[in-house]
Amino acid sequence: MATEYITRMGDGRKVTMTKEEIRADIETGIGEAVDAAEVPELSGDEIDHLLEIVASKEKLVTVEHGKEVVLSLDGGSISIESEHGSGIPCGRINGVVMEERAYCLDVLELAHMDYSYKPVKPLTAVECQTMRQLQEITTTPLLYGAMPNMGLYYTPDGPYENPGDLMKAFKIQEAQDSIEKSAEHLTRDMIWILQKMMKNGGADGANFDTMAAAGDGDFYSALNAIEALRKEYPEMYIEAGMASETVLGIHGELKYDGVNVAGLWPHKQVELVEKAGANVFGPVCNTNTTYSFAWNLARAVTVVKACSENATIPIHVNMGNGVGGIPMFEVPSTDTISRADKAMIEIANVDGI
Repeated sequence: MATEYITRMGDGRKVTMTKEEIRADIETGIGEAVDAAEVPELSGDEIDHLLEIVASKEKLVTVEHGKEVVLSLDGGSISIESEHGSGIPCGRINGVVMEERAYCLDVLELAHMDYSYKPVKPLTAVECQTMRQLQEITTTPLLYGAMPNMGLYYTPDGPYENPGDLMKAFKIQEAQDSIEKSAEHLTRDMIWILQKMMKNGGADGANFDTMAAAGDGDFYSALNAIEALRKEYPEMYIEAGMASETVLGIHGELKYDGVNVAGLWPHKQVELVEKAGANVFGPVCNTNTTYSFAWNLARAVTVVKACSENATIPIHVNMGNGVGGIPMFEVPSTDTISRADKAMIEIANVDGI
């Protein structure tokens, strides 16, 4: 009888599979990535290595000495105290200090609980004061982080008509105009907030997190904000992370540096992020809950490896709940997290997580 190995599905359920079944799912996951993202497939040796990682008998796996990578994060201390994090009751200042001194992160982040730039705008002075306080008591680089979240600029939350409603009424040009106006407004707000954070808060830089969550206009807006801030602050550290594996084309015709941003996958996204002036890029590959962990991880590693090979800036792949091959579950299991991290480091050649 064939030996079975404990593994999981994309929703976190624990299952058992034979080594042959795991390999078959790995090869299928790679094939899906190659077809969808138009990237090279993994080599035979890389498939063997990935199989060894997934089928390891140990509950937790890790990398060899000397292969450790940088650890950054998004969400900051709000991930510690929120119900979807550890649920530890603490203020943001204590949370950031915990990130440095207990969790040993290499890059820290201050963030507002709403975690979007628009709600931060009226609170910028307060956020600058908190940033200044934290700079006095921390040593590790400290960024200000938030999502562009362009959806907040549409009605009923914002001043511009929702393009989804306009499209349902077949008002395509009006929908595109609304996206363009929203993108310009969002770009202005992000630049203004981060100018204050750099000048008055003493921030080391910024994290543009979950870019393109509202589609191509969201990504386009963030790229323009990054470009403007890089010109004004040559020393500013800018981390740019995505919301999804591909940019949803809601507008469909927005171009940055002559390239249509809709439909781009990580290995092409990073080219524009580099041109805009970011220091670090965080690619995403989404988890499919109906497939196995092996399938999802193989697919994610294939997509991210192509991104790493095409990048000239460091790659800090997004690894967490529902991305990077890790199951979509409120608190992902450490067995899958350690395996996914190891695969991304040793096969996809990422610079950080």
